[in-house]
Amino acid sequence: MNEILAIWAEWIKPSAGLPTVQWSILLALAAAAGHLVNRYTGLPKVIGYSAIGALAGLAGFTGAAWPLQGTGLFLLELGVAVVLFEAGGRIPLRWFFHNPMVLVQSLAESALTFFAVHWLLGQMGVREVVAESLALLAMAASPAVLSRVVMDTRAAGPVTERAMVLSTLSTLYALTLCSASAGMLSKGEAGLFGNFYPVLVVLGMSVVVGGALALTLRIALRVMNPTSENTAILLLALIAAGAALAANFGGSAPLAALLGGMLLKQISPRPWSWPRQMGTASSMLTMLMFVLVSVVAAQAHWHGPVAGLVLALIGARMLAKIVGVGLGNVGSGASWRQALWVGCAMSPMSSVALLLVSQYVAATASLGREIASVALPAILLMELLGAMLATVAIYRVGESSKPWTPLTRSLPTGPVHES
Repeated sequence: MNEILAIWAEWIKPSAGLPTVQWSILLALAAAAGHLVNRYTGLPKVIGYSAIGALAGLAGFTGAAWPLQGTGLFLLELGVAVVLFEAGGRIPLRWFFHNPMVLVQSLAESALTFFAVHWLLGQMGVREVVAESLALLAMAASPAVLSRVVMDTRAAGPVTERAMVLSTLSTLYALTLCSASAGMLSKGEAGLFGNFYPVLVVLGMSVVVGGALALTLRIALRVMNPTSENTAILLLALIAAGAALAANFGGSAPLAALLGGMLLKQISPRPWSWPRQMGTASSMLTMLMFVLVSVVAAQAHWHGPVAGLVLALIGARMLAKIVGVGLGNVGSGASWRQALWVGCAMSPMSSVALLLVSQYVAATASLGREIASVALPAILLMELLGAMLATVAIYRVGESSKPWTPLTRSLPTGPVHES
């Protein structure tokens, strides 16, 4: 692919640069693949997006070099922030007062995931600091993948809502702890749980930025129509500004957006919805995010020992999430069958995990490479397999209003005229 692109670059001079042409073609292929996958298999479009990105990465696509930096890193942060702002805006904190076992369920599955992955990797000879970092990454589910699955399956119901809430909360924990852990590694310190001060700094600064974002949007919504396209543009611009500023003050851009969405949900006197005009821009940004994640993750080097660690991490993570959700299910208002499928729906890993891996690589190159060598293949596999498992879970509990029957082309019907 590199040789073909080099020959192409000698005679074509696009005004926006060759990488822009490459990404435009790649996104067009991803959009077509997502549509075809959804139409003919009934699986969510995100699988098509990820498959095209993975094929491009394996073929040597050079448009997204690892580690991410500059524009690529900012686009990933912005895409994650937009998704998490929307996910945070769907969490009513009053729910936890009426049903506190949901919060217990969330803490149980995240804690069990951390300890299970940490212990298993330690038994396989992984260094303590690397095992701890990978265990923190494993806590994060993917609200982005799950929201796309829900959208494509037109799902609604208790399992869908609980899986979205638990995925969002696990992401909140992972963003806070991983950002603090990466900050300590950059200072040559190890052992996150020996000092909670970095955790408080990350969480505190993210709360400040998220609060400012929520208050600004609350003031804007007093004078602007929530369904106006101008409101959608303002919303996206403020999220982008928050994403750019949060990290500079010691916080986390995605975490600030998540907390901003949660706070806006609580302080807004009337129910608010994601502006319809945001749909196309948000979908484009989300598709770019999935393709970028799979392109980068596919560049990981697979070999025997790493493959064993990847499979061990995936297996321990999936089992721990299912068991953790089950342990916290007592008194939560859900049946054991529903708890099983909630745990399966939380299996995807995607953009949040990749963003956190990039933070570790930026903090320390040597340890970052060790973490990324295991995390990147795991992210690629669970972006694809996780979306399939989440789809199966939603259909098994009967919460999809769209039957899982691939669209088949039928012959035209009507009277047959003989000549």
